[in-house]
Amino acid sequence: MGVLRLLVREKVTAEHDDRQLAALARGGDEAAFAALVRRHQAGVRRCAARILGDDEEARDIAQLAFVRAWENLSKYDAAWAFSTWVYRIASNLAIDVLRSRDSRDRTHTAHLRIVGDSVGPSAPQDLQEGEVRRIFAELAELLTPTQRAAFVLREVEGIATAEVAEALGCSEATVRNHVFQARATLRRELANRYPEYLPRGGGR
Repeated sequence: MGVLRLLVREKVTAEHDDRQLAALARGGDEAAFAALVRRHQAGVRRCAARILGDDEEARDIAQLAFVRAWENLSKYDAAWAFSTWVYRIASNLAIDVLRSRDSRDRTHTAHLRIVGDSVGPSAPQDLQEGEVRRIFAELAELLTPTQRAAFVLREVEGIATAEVAEALGCSEATVRNHVFQARATLRRELANRYPEYLPRGGGR
């Protein structure tokens, strides 16, 4: 009977959208919150890994982000998607980790893994995945933590500018500026260090 009740409960939570589940979780429904975790944990962990460049740290950040979300459900504003809210928590935690790393020793920053994505808009399409990771890891060292987070959220994850602004706790104009500065830095350094990877006609 316990298993049957659990299966029925999972079916019910599966039929709710995120805002409904968040409302149930705010009332203490742990099954509803567990459903939210199942829906979004992979995306949150992937985003954290791309910002941090470390899968193990990303796993810890994702877990901590959901713990913080559970503890602060009363602060969740249903005007925004739940995913945006939890991305904001995870991104801020990841940024704190990056800043802590930088304050210790920037040379120990792990590679930022961008699987299947190009190094800025100028990279050719035929680069091998491992080479893309290596180049982006090197160039991303030149970005500030916030620029890196904004670039990953907007350009890699494809999150709308308004939602990135909400996630990072800044204005849309600030997000656009961070992305612009990040893209400019990546383009400039790609041209300086790896001109052979630029398309014919330039890339500056």
